[in-house]
Amino acid sequence: MKQGPAILVVDDDASLGAALKEFLTREGYDVEVAQSGAEALAIHAANRKIALALVDLIMPAMDGLAITAGLRARDPDIAVVIMTGYGTIETAIEAIKKGAEDYITKPFDYEALRKKIARLMEVMELRERVAQLEGNLERHSCFENIISVSPGMERVLERARLTAATDASVLIVGETGTGKEMLARAIHQASPRARMPFVAVNSGALPRDLVESELFGFRRGAFTGAYADTPGLFSAASRGTLFLDEIGEMPKDVQVKLLRVLQEGEVRPVGSTTAVHVDVRVISATNRSLQDLRTNFLREDFYFRVATVVLQVPPLRDRREDILVLSQHFAARLSRKYGRQVSLARNAIELLLGYPFPGNVRELESLVESSAAISADNPQVITDKDLKPLLNSYTPEALPSAMSASVSLEQMERLTIEQALRLAEGNRTRAASLLGISRDTLYRKMRQYQR
Repeated sequence: MKQGPAILVVDDDASLGAALKEFLTREGYDVEVAQSGAEALAIHAANRKIALALVDLIMPAMDGLAITAGLRARDPDIAVVIMTGYGTIETAIEAIKKGAEDYITKPFDYEALRKKIARLMEVMELRERVAQLEGNLERHSCFENIISVSPGMERVLERARLTAATDASVLIVGETGTGKEMLARAIHQASPRARMPFVAVNSGALPRDLVESELFGFRRGAFTGAYADTPGLFSAASRGTLFLDEIGEMPKDVQVKLLRVLQEGEVRPVGSTTAVHVDVRVISATNRSLQDLRTNFLREDFYFRVATVVLQVPPLRDRREDILVLSQHFAARLSRKYGRQVSLARNAIELLLGYPFPGNVRELESLVESSAAISADNPQVITDKDLKPLLNSYTPEALPSAMSASVSLEQMERLTIEQALRLAEGNRTRAASLLGISRDTLYRKMRQYQR
């Protein structure tokens, strides 16, 4: 068999289906045969390699037009070729208007059929190569929205980049405000699932008595108020990524059912006796420590299933280089937002470098924006006096010893510039973008520090 796309033959004539399968198999294709529309849709759902369907136009229960619509609703990229007799060519042309690639007439000219399928496969392989190249370009830039120059965070991002190419379940561990959902989105966008949905849900925000129906869906009549079949979040994330934030809040009885979903790739909607196939990657996150999570909140078997890869995002207080970079980045973004120049004074940056940031990156962003929002100055220079009223609980005595050490702003700035240039592989335009400053400003500072 060819290592590549598979073909689905849909015809209620068993002998014709068998003949087509024999012919296409000799041509080297992997072939599946269905004798009804329902069977065709089920086979397609179970076999992700199917890229081409040969569909008979006249079929009982569900005709070729309906089958074409059903297949393309699930996979807009699937190629459908309608099989028809001479008397229904006009209907076949109508099918092309509704999404079919082409049609062939019965009885078949097998040589013409061979060439037609080879041509379609060649076009699909070309599309796939183009999409792959585009995806590589997209994946290369997916993590650029995560602004960081600290070695610790760079190690996390490198592991995330490697993990993105796989289907492994990921557990992201970090304090509130460290950007766990942003990292999850970057992993999704850098993965082969990037064109499919990313569905985020806060596990702690789901009503306990509705968790199952929210995740797995429900059937009409399953409970009071269930007036119609409703798909759950797993179905909504079909072929994409489901992000389960605060996974430690998930009830343990639901963890058992989630474990089965992750192991078997099937969900059973509430009120149904039939399991439904799902193809979803799960990324989870928690602000609890790993030890606390394993000991008190997650079943051990469930933990090992969701934590195939663990990414621990360091708090902002442990990567002070990023405080400098992020504060400049947020100021540059606010300049664009408000249409006026916003920057931070030296004393403001020194104050931020010494602050422990219990709210992490989210708190830093809020501090800078709050300072900018209450001023109309153009240019505006945010000073320590603007920031101090916003740091309500901050006292120097509360700082950990590692944070209270005197740090030269010049030394910090120089090290940050060197790190940005290293991450940008010497590209000064990219380094300036990382730092949230203009290229001219970068050149000036490089001359200042004789880099």
